[in-house]
Amino acid sequence: MSAWHERRAHEIAGAVRTGAVSAVEVTRAFLERIDAVDGEVNAYTEVWRAEAEARAAAIDAKRDRGEALGALAGVPVALKALLCTTEGTTDCSSRMLKGFRSPYDATVVRRLRDADAVLPGKVNMDEFAMGSSTENSAIKKTRNPWNLDCVPGGSSGGSAASVAADECAFALGSDTGGSIRQPAALCGCVGVKPTYGRVSRYGLVAFASSLDQIGPLTKDVEDAALALNIICGRDPMDATSAAVPVPDFTASLTGEVKGLRIGLPKEYFTSQLGSEMREKVERAIAVLEEQGAETVEVSLPHTDHGVAVYYIISPAEASANLARFDGVRYGFRHPDAETVDDLYVLTKSDGFGTEVQRRIMLGTYVLSSGYYDAYYLKAQKVRALIRQDFDRAFAQCDVLVTPTSPTPAFRFGEKTDDPLEMYLSDIYTISANLAAIPGISVPCGLTSAGLPAGLQIMARHFDEATMLRVAHCYEQHRGFDPGKPPIARGAA
Repeated sequence: MSAWHERRAHEIAGAVRTGAVSAVEVTRAFLERIDAVDGEVNAYTEVWRAEAEARAAAIDAKRDRGEALGALAGVPVALKALLCTTEGTTDCSSRMLKGFRSPYDATVVRRLRDADAVLPGKVNMDEFAMGSSTENSAIKKTRNPWNLDCVPGGSSGGSAASVAADECAFALGSDTGGSIRQPAALCGCVGVKPTYGRVSRYGLVAFASSLDQIGPLTKDVEDAALALNIICGRDPMDATSAAVPVPDFTASLTGEVKGLRIGLPKEYFTSQLGSEMREKVERAIAVLEEQGAETVEVSLPHTDHGVAVYYIISPAEASANLARFDGVRYGFRHPDAETVDDLYVLTKSDGFGTEVQRRIMLGTYVLSSGYYDAYYLKAQKVRALIRQDFDRAFAQCDVLVTPTSPTPAFRFGEKTDDPLEMYLSDIYTISANLAAIPGISVPCGLTSAGLPAGLQIMARHFDEATMLRVAHCYEQHRGFDPGKPPIARGAA
């Protein structure tokens, strides 16, 4: 039997509820794992050792009193550094918020606590979620457990790396343009971006408010469904959360796809897709066909405009959201400021990293007088066209299946000098955010260099159940075990 740090969340919760293992024993196994490997992976920015053990002991005491335990009983869940928590700090991996302590918990954090999860700490990310490699963190360099010379993806790179390295049972991340799905693909785990509005954003430090969505990164699809059961649902603290009933997502994991129609967008299978990645995705599609699914070619004709639209809308929203970090209210305040002008200029220049400054300036520009109509308004119109593309595609199929990333994990520094090249890392994931639909990435093999490839499945608004059903069927019948990364095999 595998060690507890290698077990799935649903296995851990079941064992803790029955008393087969204590929550304290599980928590200590994960803390020992963090001690053993995080010096090389660098996923965690904070480890809440005493708090996690105390929480686990309280869960065991609750069980000993005969009280029913929650669905995540004793399950260690890592949190991306932009989720507000009363424990530890909420710094968004930025100097701007170094040491900031939130006075409240994000709604998703509260729901995890209510489900009896254990929270071992915060994990690294691209500063304010702006990046595709986690190289933009002001805190540390998180490494990919499959190859320590490669990035884990971003912006939820710490979340993905911590799951891949068995440093948590699952993690929460956020996805604004692919920031859950892309690192999940690069680190060989499952990552879900729910429908916009399915999960409350209350307590999520905002990047782009019309695009951001919280979701889980897990070791398998069943854990993803379990996590969604807990974090989804209407929240009166978030006006954009939807009053849509939340089904039991685990009930959708039937292993059957017979009769389902799978759409293959021709715009996602072009020369931009590497040959090895294409081969892995095509083999995954064949597995679904073997299980009785029907494939049909569809078109999303405005796909090529997705990156441009995203990098107008998201910086514009970031420019507004990050204006609050001015050295006056909270967060970093430059010590040399003598005037109000100094306070703004010095604080923002030193508090924000290069990529964040780049996006703030871009967003401010496209919103400025004389340019709003030429850029921002036009981008919003094209965003509507992209959403219409998906509506038409889903009239022909039940889900869409595509690659998650055009390439496997790349080496540190490989794309940092070319922002456009870095932005294109999310070319297959951005459109789902623009259209507000759900998407999931599932491992679909290893390249010849031993790096994971990811299969993306997208569904209609609020139809995560069908998306999970297809993902689970593929996972059950793919015919291979993705295995563990070298660092998880003790070869780091």
